[in-house]
Amino acid sequence: MTGFARSQGKVANADWTWELRAVNGKGLDVRLRLPQGFEPHESAFRKQFATVLSRGNVQASLTIDEKSGAAVPTINQAALDAVLDGLNAVQAATDTAPSSAAQILSLRGVLEMSASPVNEEERAQLVEAICAGLDEALESLSSHRLEEGAALSALMNDHVDEIARLTALARLDPSASIASIHARMTAQISNLATDSNGVDSDRLHQEAAVLATKADIREEIDRLDAHVASARDMLAAGSPIGRKLEFLSQEFNREANTLCSKANGLSITNLGMELKATIDQFREQSLNVE
Repeated sequence: MTGFARSQGKVANADWTWELRAVNGKGLDVRLRLPQGFEPHESAFRKQFATVLSRGNVQASLTIDEKSGAAVPTINQAALDAVLDGLNAVQAATDTAPSSAAQILSLRGVLEMSASPVNEEERAQLVEAICAGLDEALESLSSHRLEEGAALSALMNDHVDEIARLTALARLDPSASIASIHARMTAQISNLATDSNGVDSDRLHQEAAVLATKADIREEIDRLDAHVASARDMLAAGSPIGRKLEFLSQEFNREANTLCSKANGLSITNLGMELKATIDQFREQSLNVE
């Protein structure tokens, strides 16, 4: 299911922000975008996602704005040594006055301004805060997904109710009754016996019995009722059921196809087609369920 979440905070001289975007997906696919230097923590971040989510394509980005501490002057020793060697060579060759320390330090590259070194304790606090912020963002994302799931559950329950209604109509349809099948087969046998010479009546009755058995749709209707009960139980459970609902939609469709193939009346055929259309809507929505 889709969703968006954001969390942010500040530790010492660093501001951090998490942004999460989730869309439907058959499995859990997390794409992380981390700032330089935080790659070693990627595995821990992924474990946090896996504890909350089981399906969905998630894009997660972490941005960090670290404000450097006060710059401090440092001497580039290699540059200083090179400058001193050069000055000594010039003085020896030209007998000039030695340069002052201030003059030497003013030479480019000798004195550098650099940020204060990273405080390891502050970095550990930053990582801890970022992990807590990810938990907060995931909780918010889950809350949004639950709201969407409640609406989706109502919609899928409507589809299940429609499947149950159509199945009940198929069960009550006169053309599906044993008496109707028997009467239709008896009439066909009578017509064949009248119009055909030399037909073995015993063989004819045997074939009719086989056809009558194949035309009986009670077993398919019973299985559809059982699948309806299973779907309602799953939707009421509230646990991750997306894959189970996908499988159940295949079972629904299999029974509807058999119902259409066995139909001996136009009314049953029409009901079967309506069933297939509703089941297809149910299947499409099951792809959005975690």
